[in-house]
Amino acid sequence: MQRVEAEIARLIQEIDYDEVTRLFSMLSGGKRLRAKLILKIAHEHEKAPLLAAIVELIHAASLLHDDVIDDAMTRRGVASVNATDGSKTAVMLGDILYSKGFTELVAFERDVAQTISASVTALSKGEMMDVIMAEEFNHDEEKYLDMLYLKTATLIEAAAKASALLVGKDADKHALYGRNLGLSFQIIDDILDITADEATLGKPAMNDYVEGKCTLPYIYLYEELNESDKERLISLHAKKITKEDTLWIKEMMEKHNSVAKSFVLAQKLSNEAQEVLKDDVELVDILETMIKRSY
Repeated sequence: MQRVEAEIARLIQEIDYDEVTRLFSMLSGGKRLRAKLILKIAHEHEKAPLLAAIVELIHAASLLHDDVIDDAMTRRGVASVNATDGSKTAVMLGDILYSKGFTELVAFERDVAQTISASVTALSKGEMMDVIMAEEFNHDEEKYLDMLYLKTATLIEAAAKASALLVGKDADKHALYGRNLGLSFQIIDDILDITADEATLGKPAMNDYVEGKCTLPYIYLYEELNESDKERLISLHAKKITKEDTLWIKEMMEKHNSVAKSFVLAQKLSNEAQEVLKDDVELVDILETMIKRSY
């Protein structure tokens, strides 16, 4: 990962603007899941660290825009750029990171570059779908999973596929692995938003529902409620939730196994990904670590 961090630092330096350097230094690097995936799949290729750095810049850009859209004041436990420097600056920084990433993609073969660039289009489409879906309560599981794939899983899928293409491995198997890893990862995030505390999350617990996001546990809960309780759940959508309402939602979820059902799907997707690349111990380990995480 040191090689990836060095490449990221070089790319930011090449932008040659102190303000970008300052703002980028404020961003938390996060888990670098996409970069780690690229390095594990294409570790022997000299351009793997650069590809990983490009994907991390693209991911950072998407989060900057996401924070503006959601009016989020924190990201990974620290103040977001839109909180410290305003939404306009956050959007422009995101645009710069996207542009730098695409500029560097021309150093790669056409199929590798197209794989990453196409995923960014899908990612942006998913973000728009997420915004529209947040306008009213959504209880359509398939619709939610389609959005989740585009917004979250597609870039992880592309990272796995592109790195496989880079070294001549089976691109389709690695793409399926990345897709399922991305979906499972986000479903676990959905669960943790409900089960973890604010100190662990770096944001208020159950914040997804306050922001209008009907994640899987809420969808599964809705399916089990009677008409009166369905109305109550919908009435709380995209609003600040009282302690009493928070307790009620959690009690109902426990009663109807909504969180457990969500975890079953995450585990199923993880198992499918493990099966397709079961001989790659390191990639299997990534899945096992992801499914057991508590933050």
